[in-house]
Amino acid sequence: MTDLLTREEYEALAASLSFPANAFIDGGFRPAKSGKTFPTTNPATGAKLADVAACGPEDVDFAVAKARDAFEDGRWSRLAPGARKEALVRLAKLVDRNRHELAVMESLDSGKPIYDCATVDIPETVNTLKWHAELIDKIYDQVAPASDDHIALVVREPVGVVGLVVPWNFPLLMMAWKIGPALAAGCSVVLKPAAETSLTALRLAELAMEAGLPAGVLNVVTGSGVEAGEPLGRHPDVDMVSFTGSTVTGRRFLYYSAESNLKEVVLEMGGKNPCIVLDDAEDLDAVAAHVVNGAFWNMGENCSAASRLIVQKGIKARLLQKIAEHAREWNVGDPLDPAVRIGALVSKTHFDKVAGYLEAAQDGTIVIGGKALNGTHVEPTVVEVAGNDHRLAREEIFGPILAVIEVASFDEAIRIANDTDYGLAASIFTANGKRALRGARMLRAGTVTVNSFGEGDISTPFGGYKQSGFGGRDNSIHAHDQYTQLKTIWLDLSDDADTAID
Repeated sequence: MTDLLTREEYEALAASLSFPANAFIDGGFRPAKSGKTFPTTNPATGAKLADVAACGPEDVDFAVAKARDAFEDGRWSRLAPGARKEALVRLAKLVDRNRHELAVMESLDSGKPIYDCATVDIPETVNTLKWHAELIDKIYDQVAPASDDHIALVVREPVGVVGLVVPWNFPLLMMAWKIGPALAAGCSVVLKPAAETSLTALRLAELAMEAGLPAGVLNVVTGSGVEAGEPLGRHPDVDMVSFTGSTVTGRRFLYYSAESNLKEVVLEMGGKNPCIVLDDAEDLDAVAAHVVNGAFWNMGENCSAASRLIVQKGIKARLLQKIAEHAREWNVGDPLDPAVRIGALVSKTHFDKVAGYLEAAQDGTIVIGGKALNGTHVEPTVVEVAGNDHRLAREEIFGPILAVIEVASFDEAIRIANDTDYGLAASIFTANGKRALRGARMLRAGTVTVNSFGEGDISTPFGGYKQSGFGGRDNSIHAHDQYTQLKTIWLDLSDDADTAID
């Protein structure tokens, strides 16, 4: 699933693509009821790809109504677990079969390097859908330890109609992270992709119908956060919302819930993730490769990006030299070139925001990089800053800028790492096993990696502490919990119960 084409083959495929443009509701593509559209563009070139339906509250109402119909009549929610599994496995196979088309569409719409789309995003989307599909008929309910006169069943039921709101940095993969467990649980879905990156969500919904999902089970409404996202968050017939995106927007969904039907809300939000390198770390070349990957993968447009390097003084100079060597290997350029590792930032608005942080870098020591290019790209940048109070060390940049903070000890490193409003991910590099485990336990983050950068895999829960989110986890068997309700069924088997029934 990770076979790469040549640049020429990708360009030919890009020229041949036809892009979906209308919302996908009740099993088919539909324009917005208002007739309004908005352009989606290639951030690397500025060229318009399509005019996408600008959905509003009336479209959200329609999608929710169709999702509710599908849920209540049981066409999916009461389908046998094995039948739901077969449909989702077919969907995973269709995604794999169309992997080159989806990779190019994702790259064109988001600015992501085709290398990342083809070798990470699409294969992981397939794996996510397949993994959750295979779990459907393998999660058992429970019998509680009641007395001999009673049987207590604890069963899971799908929560109902769920609103899923996904970000623009991993459009297809984040969709899979959410629809995988939601559909596996038997829920009906109304998904709102980011306005910047709607195309692959629409294409995946079309493939889901081809895979055999009933009409109304998976709906996609496109448009702005104000016109489509807020009505979804406030809708009285949506039972829960799972949101991935900025902390600012996540707060709004809590307000929407409180001011409507108190729907359940699951939030996965930002991060300012520390990477600690202690002076006994081994193989600095390998450490540097992990640091660079953590900071610059996906142009740093990653909530779990390792954007703060906290390094002991004795090892700092040698590590920074290795980091500079590895960072130079991350080519900046055309996202459709498989040799490129740094593509375009997702939009002009976001480019301007990230480029603005380069001004703040001027009062630090720039180790490498520091330039904004062509109004579309920012080169990999490493900046030594005076301490953790520097703007580059406090704010989530969501771009390829790494802030370096020097520390004297293990205790200082842990203290600075935890000195943030966020708590999504963290890394620690050390050859001392005891310090590695102590550090991993002391770091206030949902995922801590030891001697590596990463997010775990599909089998491990992903989510954060503090303002990085709460309410549930993506990935793993735990992801299914947020899309189900627990019900207790209490059976009285006593003689008195028999008499009462008679």
